[in-house]
Amino acid sequence: MTSLKGKEYRRFEDIKHVREDGSEFWSARELAPVLEYNQWRNFNNVINRAMIACENSGHTVSDDFAEVSKIVEAGATTKPTKDYELSRYACYLIVQNGDPRKEVIALGQTYFAIQTYRQELADHYNQLDEDRRRLVVRGDIKQWNQLLAETAHDAGVITNEEFSIFQNAGYMGLYGGLDVDDIHKRKGLTISQKILDYMGSTELIANLFRISQTEEKLRKDNIQGADKATQTHYAVGREVRKAIEKIGGTMPEDLPTPEKSIQQIEKEQMERLKKKAKAGKLMLDE
Repeated sequence: MTSLKGKEYRRFEDIKHVREDGSEFWSARELAPVLEYNQWRNFNNVINRAMIACENSGHTVSDDFAEVSKIVEAGATTKPTKDYELSRYACYLIVQNGDPRKEVIALGQTYFAIQTYRQELADHYNQLDEDRRRLVVRGDIKQWNQLLAETAHDAGVITNEEFSIFQNAGYMGLYGGLDVDDIHKRKGLTISQKILDYMGSTELIANLFRISQTEEKLRKDNIQGADKATQTHYAVGREVRKAIEKIGGTMPEDLPTPEKSIQQIEKEQMERLKKKAKAGKLMLDE
């Protein structure tokens, strides 16, 4: 999966809106300048091509391109202006139909392709077995950890020692005071084994929430200073733990440690794919 730099990734995240029912959308008027379209009529042409692609794909255009009217100031008067509340899929179609010479368009294609793929995975998540669930969430954690590292650095967590303290604080908040070394010992892991690679899907999801919410809080609250960032990471971890307590869930340190690591699961999947490919080749040869 392609990795995006934090600041490039966030240019699309920062303009995302979330409705009261939890659904998300992007404003076409806000997306246009991010994609470096200074004139609305040019961007509207891209939207029209994306709508055609949407219809051809069997989707209901109005579901993904919800037309809305906004009142904007025009000098001393106000006038209604057309806008669209775009679904993630609509944004994906827009960047697919955008000017390929623009670097930001290529960036948008990567971002919205990843997000659309993840939504498809989320829609079918309950149908996945435990191994596949672990792979999906672990993949998300890798990207969010990269974002968190960059956002923490921007906040003032600079040295390796500061980052180690920062990371430990998040785990201590979520794991009731246990730090990385404590969790390693509790799981019976060696120093070289990563604890995230030996978590079940439930434990991984708790950590994904800790990581993503910390990144968002550091950024949106403009937290500055290594100490304040570290305190924020601990506080978010503690809030996630409280949420688990509130619903009567199992504390993360008490969840079972899987026998297989993420690397073992990936290796087994690769072997299965190779066998399928080999079987297919033999059938073709026959």
